[in-house]
Amino acid sequence: MDIVFDCLETGEAGADAIPVWSLTDEGYSAWLETAPDADTAWALANGFAPIKGEFICLPDEGGRIKSVLFGAGDGRFDGIEARGFGILPLRLPEGVYRIEGLESADAREQAMLGWILGAYRFARYKTPRRLPARLVPSADIDEARVLRLARGMTLARDLINTPTEEMGPEHLEAAIRKAGAAYGASVEAITGAALLENNYPLIHWVGRAGAQEPRLVDLRWDGPGAAQTITLVGKGVCFDTGGLDIKPSAAMLIMKKDMGGAASILALATMIMDAKLPVKLRVLIPAVENSISSNSFRPGDVMTARNGITVENRNTDAEGRLVLADALVEAASEEPDLIVDMATLTGAARVALGADIPPFFTDDGDLAEAIHGAGEAMGDPVWRLPLYDGYERDISSSIADINNAPAGGMAGSITAALFLRRFVKNSQKWVHFDIYGWCQRARAGRPEGGECNAAMAMYKVIEDRCV
Repeated sequence: MDIVFDCLETGEAGADAIPVWSLTDEGYSAWLETAPDADTAWALANGFAPIKGEFICLPDEGGRIKSVLFGAGDGRFDGIEARGFGILPLRLPEGVYRIEGLESADAREQAMLGWILGAYRFARYKTPRRLPARLVPSADIDEARVLRLARGMTLARDLINTPTEEMGPEHLEAAIRKAGAAYGASVEAITGAALLENNYPLIHWVGRAGAQEPRLVDLRWDGPGAAQTITLVGKGVCFDTGGLDIKPSAAMLIMKKDMGGAASILALATMIMDAKLPVKLRVLIPAVENSISSNSFRPGDVMTARNGITVENRNTDAEGRLVLADALVEAASEEPDLIVDMATLTGAARVALGADIPPFFTDDGDLAEAIHGAGEAMGDPVWRLPLYDGYERDISSSIADINNAPAGGMAGSITAALFLRRFVKNSQKWVHFDIYGWCQRARAGRPEGGECNAAMAMYKVIEDRCV
């Protein structure tokens, strides 16, 4: 993909780069005993303490920066903790830096990833006021893997941050086609009335009121020596007004992010293709707008899904599970080894776990354990919630097989997952992520705005199974 990072230094700049030293409390005490008097005096006079994320620039005799001290708190920076270096590229003065003091290659890789992700700016409409500080990658790391992850994350962030005026269903299809072309994948789309002709009624139902026609985008790619089949499904609601059950304006303000599931799934797909993993990959993205018009789908309507299940619509703002349902039926029809879906599906998930930790659902205990471990390792936290059969009664309907919006508002993320499970033949091979796709406030390596959730965790799971 044509994503270039201006926060990385290429060429032979390592020897002259300014060192950034990570120091624990213990390491800082040792440094105070051995460092030149001028350096220790400067650090003490400026009140530096090795609190995690704090840093200080040490000057040379000419007033130029000769080194940086970066706080690691009471523990060593290792693995995902190294992601904290993401606060530096837009706070350090412009220049070339290298990271020192990290003991493992994994920590150095995570530090580089954090640096890149922390330097991210959405610059489509506003020129950044400054360039980021540039990092010289460590020589002993898997730089290609770091860049693979960073490009996927950046692609997803860019797609989510782009306003719907330029990221409607047509534009999302174009972005999928562009990503597919970069890796030699085939991409087809079923659009508008053809959705009905090809039996994707729920996707058409939700998206028929949009100015741009609803569509199902289908990407296929065969990795070298493909040994397993994986199908990825992403919710691509490019804007969600809530439909006739309209959202209040405050809730609608960031609804351009409602295609965050599609963006995160596409990020995961590019990671897989870039790594040339031995999988037969399929990506299904139902791309729609949930708009308001004379032909909007209505509360109380009943529609028959692709697999014959009748669905009573009790709330037009519970549209994401509807478009996913048809796509999941198609995904399951080929009986792949694994089905993964991601969707910005419920506010209930945010109430339960907040913005940073997406819940996931699967009936496969071994898969769940692998996902949780991968999330921890990649700094991409996730948490398993149960597919509790006792709540099946909440999605029942007196006039149809199921309903899309249980009354009462309790266990909303679980009941949404139970709804989706009805459209997957073999739930042992399926995992559903209820993501947020957004950072409400900037943190190390996570600027405010669109965010890619769960893609790195699932990439590691798939990578570990293939390598």
